Amino acid sequence: MKSVLATVLLISSCMVFSQEFNQEVTLENGKTFLLGKVNLDGFDSDPYKIWYQQGHKSYTVDETLIKLIRKSLKGHQIKLFLGTWCGDSKREVPRIIKILETANFPMKNLEIVALDRREGLVKTSPGGEEKGLNIIKVPTLILLKNGKEVNRIVESPIESLEEDMVQIILGKPYTPNYATLSKTE
Repeated sequence: MKSVLATVLLISSCMVFSQEFNQEVTLENGKTFLLGKVNLDGFDSDPYKIWYQQGHKSYTVDETLIKLIRKSLKGHQIKLFLGTWCGDSKREVPRIIKILETANFPMKNLEIVALDRREGLVKTSPGGEEKGLNIIKVPTLILLKNGKEVNRIVESPIESLEEDMVQIILGKPYTPNYATLSKTE
């Protein structure tokens, strides 16, 4: 009996703490957005695939810098916060994914989180993945090594996505956009 109870409790707790991917919220005006953890399949459904596929297909990756990125990104993890309702995210996220794919980055080391836009919930997620990370603009790409933040690209790159990524992963001085803002501003 104890083992049955333990099994039921284990399954229940897993269901409570697991979050499904690609949850969608529909606003009163009928517009939708993704919320919470997202996998690449989330960008293959309407209305997201329209901007995602077009942005992915049209972006030309800097092949010279990809070689450096491919070599230097080993051992890194990436957290990508976005809003599928945000123009900057619609522009940059397909490009970021294309760069990572071209660099053969292991996608298991990429965590994508779509944030809310509703009043009182702006830039939050159901799982709280953004907590303590000072996400003030989206998209925000955070590069981590051994679980610690190395640096981030906020909203848009300073030079180019590839150049900014190289600066960060090679440990060169890099100051992201909005570095002086706090979440309360």
